[in-house]
Amino acid sequence: MAQLTEGECDLENRDPNNLNDHCKVAFEDVLGEPDYIRSIDCVWKNSYWCFNCGKNCCYKFMTCLCGICIALYWGCEFAIIAFDQIWCITPSLRVFSIYCGCAQKFFGTIIQCFLAPICETFALCFSRISVTNSS
Repeated sequence: MAQLTEGECDLENRDPNNLNDHCKVAFEDVLGEPDYIRSIDCVWKNSYWCFNCGKNCCYKFMTCLCGICIALYWGCEFAIIAFDQIWCITPSLRVFSIYCGCAQKFFGTIIQCFLAPICETFALCFSRISVTNSS
């Protein structure tokens, strides 16, 4: 098998990452007769031929009619997603992270300056309380 260079597509293995394993459309994956009920052999053979011929012709017609335009659409869609992630979302998340870090320091300082002394004062006030059982 020839080595592919960058920018070339593999005409043999068109689903190298098995993205569409769930989309089994072979005759054997769609139709099957159990042992206890069978059609006439010529019906089964002709059904097999008609299924595959119809599937292949229809698929090729639809891909010729729409495949290039749909591929262009999806290429643009994923380019827009990549652009959005790279130029909008990631910088926005970084800005948000910076502001959250500042807010964390701000509220931490407020708690240390105001809330911590109040809590320590209440702790000292109630530290002398003892609870005894009066039964």
